[in-house]
Amino acid sequence: MIFYKFENMKKSTLLFFTILFSITISSQEKTQVFKEGEWLRFKMSYSGFLKAGNATLTVDKDTLNGKEVFHVTGKGWTTGIIKWFFKVKDNYQSYIDVNTGKPYLFKRKINEGGYKKHQNTHFNYANNTAHVQDFKNQTDTIIPIGNIQDMMSSFYYLRNYDVSAMKPGEEIALDMFMDSQVYPFRLRFLGTEILKTRFGKIKTYRFRPLVQAGRVFKENESLTIWITADDNKIPIKLKANLSVGSLRAELDAYKGLANSFKIIFD
Repeated sequence: MIFYKFENMKKSTLLFFTILFSITISSQEKTQVFKEGEWLRFKMSYSGFLKAGNATLTVDKDTLNGKEVFHVTGKGWTTGIIKWFFKVKDNYQSYIDVNTGKPYLFKRKINEGGYKKHQNTHFNYANNTAHVQDFKNQTDTIIPIGNIQDMMSSFYYLRNYDVSAMKPGEEIALDMFMDSQVYPFRLRFLGTEILKTRFGKIKTYRFRPLVQAGRVFKENESLTIWITADDNKIPIKLKANLSVGSLRAELDAYKGLANSFKIIFD
């Protein structure tokens, strides 16, 4: 039974880090949603009590080919007893235009229980192509693209989406570039909820991600994400119901937010 549980952990851990590094929602307002110096840390648990791992998201300023960019980094790793059965060490980086939100360069270096990838993807909008350098397999691939986001840039791009007038059941769609392919990605709005957190009671938006079925995602995954309903729009909780147990991730610490973190005081 324990090996069956860890096989579920393997699938759910990959699912968590992929989703965490690729989504959140926000309002498209004049208010700055994020800024240089933002840092978020998440703790992940299995079935609510078994510590499974940590993840961080950071925002820096940089220049790339003479353009000013946000350099965003997502890191994830397993901890405790889990890492002895299923070791995860992920590093995702994206270089994003500060004005348009378009990604110019996406770096992915992961090790998830022996499943490894090491790729750099350069996006060329002059000829609408993505150049994927695969260092592990020593290949170079050119892939046609349209209006896309990568796994990291979509996180910050969608934080500028206007959800203020959305009704339960409505969806947001974009195309996400991942594993040398373009995946249709959707987020379904489920409504609002006052959530109890370690920081206090927080007003949140609830969403469910829906993507094209494949190796990582399934449309019928019972996955829910809670996003703070303030000017920051950061993910504060994620829960995936599995065939055995559940996977949960919660915001554990933060700093450098562009706006105040609103807590409800009774």
